[in-house]
Amino acid sequence: MILIADCGSTKIDWCLLNGNEKVAQIFTTGMNALLLTQQEMTERIHDELMPHIVSYKVDEIYYYGAGIISDEIKDSVRNALKANIPTATKIEVDTDLLAAARALCGREPGIACILGTGSNSCYYDGEKVVDNVSPLGYILGDEGSGAVLGKLLVGDVLKKQLPEHLCQKFLDEYNMDRTKIINAVYRQPAANRFLAQFAPFLERNIDEPAIHDLVLRSFTAFFVRNVESYDGYKQLPCNFVGSIALKEQKVLREAAAARGITIGNIIQNPMEGLVKYHSVNA
Repeated sequence: MILIADCGSTKIDWCLLNGNEKVAQIFTTGMNALLLTQQEMTERIHDELMPHIVSYKVDEIYYYGAGIISDEIKDSVRNALKANIPTATKIEVDTDLLAAARALCGREPGIACILGTGSNSCYYDGEKVVDNVSPLGYILGDEGSGAVLGKLLVGDVLKKQLPEHLCQKFLDEYNMDRTKIINAVYRQPAANRFLAQFAPFLERNIDEPAIHDLVLRSFTAFFVRNVESYDGYKQLPCNFVGSIALKEQKVLREAAAARGITIGNIIQNPMEGLVKYHSVNA
């Protein structure tokens, strides 16, 4: 049996496969391997995952996750999995970016992108990630992400760069004012998630010219500052995973067309694509 994990900081989507058949799908608390010790990860897997799969014999594990930035961290995750699932003879640990690439492109070359709370992209040759423009986070980069869209929206509201009715509508809907926003962004943790929560406002009001322009500019910046750095970007499909890409795909396609970029697949999360990818291997 094969166990696949799509791990984010908030939740982990686990899927157990028997050949091409999905046997079980389990959701547990997320893990950022950069922030947790091997022991903490071992305990979390033991407490939250193992009660659901203890009766199955797992032979292979494919774990894709947040915070996988070094071989040392890969080893820590691999050891945490091995401690709980000693029957596994193969344990592959890699990044959420490779998960996106495999889910979106399968075994074909392409450009794989993530547009969710944050953003990322890579050139994928059909087997591995061969080039990656650093996303740099929502302060220096993360163009097109929920956090950056929220940041642009809030900034335009507070500086009164949007029409007055939109500024007031935003403040009323979220019961926000300048003091609350400044406190959350500069004095509280997870400012990126705070800002990303406002992305749905853009979706609901996308027919407003000022909102459409804001989203279009951010998606255009994503293409210019990330995708256009890859060789042959106009010849390869540009594929996306993430809630922002899915919900704002009309404007995303508009931005791509203006830059001569062809959009391929757009999906909300990578698990179904990963199931297909690893089922072929089975």
